[in-house]
Amino acid sequence: MGALATLLAVMVWGASFAAAGGPTSVLVTSPQSGEAGALYSSEKEYRQLERLLGPAGSGSRDKPPEADLVHTRQINVTWMAHDISPWRLDRVFPVTGKNAVWIHTAANVPDSLNGYWHRAEQPARLRALLGKLGVMGKASDQGYTGIFPVPWEWETATPETAAPDTTTPDADTGQKVQVTASAAGGDGTGWWWAIPGAAAGAVLALVLRPLAPRLPLDRLRREREPGPRQELRDM
Repeated sequence: MGALATLLAVMVWGASFAAAGGPTSVLVTSPQSGEAGALYSSEKEYRQLERLLGPAGSGSRDKPPEADLVHTRQINVTWMAHDISPWRLDRVFPVTGKNAVWIHTAANVPDSLNGYWHRAEQPARLRALLGKLGVMGKASDQGYTGIFPVPWEWETATPETAAPDTTTPDADTGQKVQVTASAAGGDGTGWWWAIPGAAAGAVLALVLRPLAPRLPLDRLRREREPGPRQELRDM
């Protein structure tokens, strides 16, 4: 029975990760030239582009003063989960006339466009890959310069999204005390953990049902003590 419960919990846990999925494709666009390209996670250029752009969450929040991007073209690299949900946005700026390539990475899209600036470690290889994807062409009359990253914006809680009051008056002193997460309802995810427990209980009930007639219930009934004590136990 313990093995069955463990197996069921592992199956439910594994299903949650399978449903979550992960990045599957990337869209590369050039607003200035009106060109676009795409890669799927099964292609080697997908991993190559990921490595050349660098990890998310590293660099400077503010644009470095040495990054002169006034007349530099912008390449947008949008990473998609399940091909439909954007989760990361890299805005790439290959500096004209120089070998430098500056990158602004926002990894919490669409909740936030806050990101970090950093310089590509292999700018020549990154330029070559972008050219291979067909997004380094000449400017088009129908194109535009792109949407430049805004300065870092600090996110503040609004009255509608502010955390609820989790304090309650103490019965003896009258002062407010903090309520634990379980008593206050948690973070809204506690109900999910009840699913494996309920499923495991159902499995155990099915397993124990055929064994119920074999239990020594008659012997237990014969050993019942007469009198008020047994009646209190029954209650």
